[in-house]
Amino acid sequence: MGDLSRLSSSLVLNQCVWEVTLHGEVLEWHKSRPPSSRGEESFSVPTTEIIAVEDTETDEKQSNGRKWRKMAKQHGFTVFYVKRKRPHCWRCKEVTFWCVDEQLCNQWIQAIKELLDSQTSRPKHLLVYINPFSGKKQGKRIYEQKVAPLFTLASISTDVVVTEHANHAKDDLSEVNLSKYDGIVCVGGDGMFSEVMHGLIGRTQKDSGIDQNDPKAPLVPCKTRIGIIPAGSTDCICYATVGINDPVTSALHIIVGDSQPLDVSSVRCNKKFLKYFVSLLGYGFYGDVLKDSEEKRWMGSVRYDFAGFKNFLSHHYYEGTVSFLPATYTVGSPRDKRTCRTKCRICKESKRQLEQLQKFEKDRRRYDRTDQWKVIKGKFLAINAANMSCACPRSPKGLSPSAHLGDGCVDLILVHKCSRFNFLRYLIRHTNEDDQVCILSAGLRVHCQLINLFARGIEAPSKYEESVSTIEAPSNLGRLTS
Repeated sequence: MGDLSRLSSSLVLNQCVWEVTLHGEVLEWHKSRPPSSRGEESFSVPTTEIIAVEDTETDEKQSNGRKWRKMAKQHGFTVFYVKRKRPHCWRCKEVTFWCVDEQLCNQWIQAIKELLDSQTSRPKHLLVYINPFSGKKQGKRIYEQKVAPLFTLASISTDVVVTEHANHAKDDLSEVNLSKYDGIVCVGGDGMFSEVMHGLIGRTQKDSGIDQNDPKAPLVPCKTRIGIIPAGSTDCICYATVGINDPVTSALHIIVGDSQPLDVSSVRCNKKFLKYFVSLLGYGFYGDVLKDSEEKRWMGSVRYDFAGFKNFLSHHYYEGTVSFLPATYTVGSPRDKRTCRTKCRICKESKRQLEQLQKFEKDRRRYDRTDQWKVIKGKFLAINAANMSCACPRSPKGLSPSAHLGDGCVDLILVHKCSRFNFLRYLIRHTNEDDQVCILSAGLRVHCQLINLFARGIEAPSKYEESVSTIEAPSNLGRLTS
């Protein structure tokens, strides 16, 4: 047993002897059944999904068991690991193994700890921002009761900041020493994430000498990952990148050090930088809703429903011109029904082809793609650009089900003038209000994989997931890039 990356021992679990093996990337344990039985009980856990290992004291139940009475003092260790409870939902489970050899027990603990320490993507020190006013104002309670104990178990130290006003986190990130931390965690809704994202991107560009107001400036990708603990009303970004709005699941993704690249789009008006977004840019109906709702903040969250109903009845449309550059390099299509998944091949290949295109344009400075721009004029109820699916619990497939998280483009959705009934069918597909940017005239640029989240994307669907429904409101759906 000289190689600690591979161990094999007969250990006791639930008063039965099990063969336990640790080899490289997997921890396995199995119990052979009597010859008269068929098959054997077997379990395995990837070492990347082990949360922690701890020395365990002999408990009264174990010491009083029939098989233990004539045995010497028992030594045990407990392995805490990720268990998938249902699609996309993770839980922390534990299993305790026992043996009479203290040295063997310590050897197992040391081997597992060394494997965990070798996983450099795991965070050791985190900066946590908690918005106590998000959603139902449960952010602080959710963090203290559900998340903090898991971080402690995984030996992750934290500096916690409870925000006191708007842009508290954004302003703090402009001064904090980011080199101290392996990641930033925001506890709140999509608005809280947007604040942290703006602070981190702004800080990164400032440290790199990049002017965010320069529309042609290539932004520097952020090295620090962002973790999202959902505690808002909709939590669209968490849902679209993890598959569920569950604080425990998100905390476990942070602990195991998952990383998910994410496109960020910048919005400018008259060449002046306005803000970044990662989910939805809206013009028309959504702009009217947010404008009206801002005048009725005293109504609380119900103001969105009131403003939405009012503007739906008014049924305003706008004559406009949309200019866009089709994303010819991307592998996917908004209509191919190939959704973005963990280790997405489409995102990886699209980024590679985009980098080749950018290199080609840089080498040929006179190369001009002006003639490739497309122009659409018409009467629109809504013009939306989706950076991701925009899925949420009330709309599980989202506004654009086949949008990808890191392919360097957005899905352009044009909703032409139509009947109220058809427009209602379209609106039912999308109900979240946060992290939307609603403007009258603006330019949009996509920055491919500008930030990284503590997530791994949506894991492969199970047979229980619903099939993708369709949008039947008159609309045009296309994919564009900057």
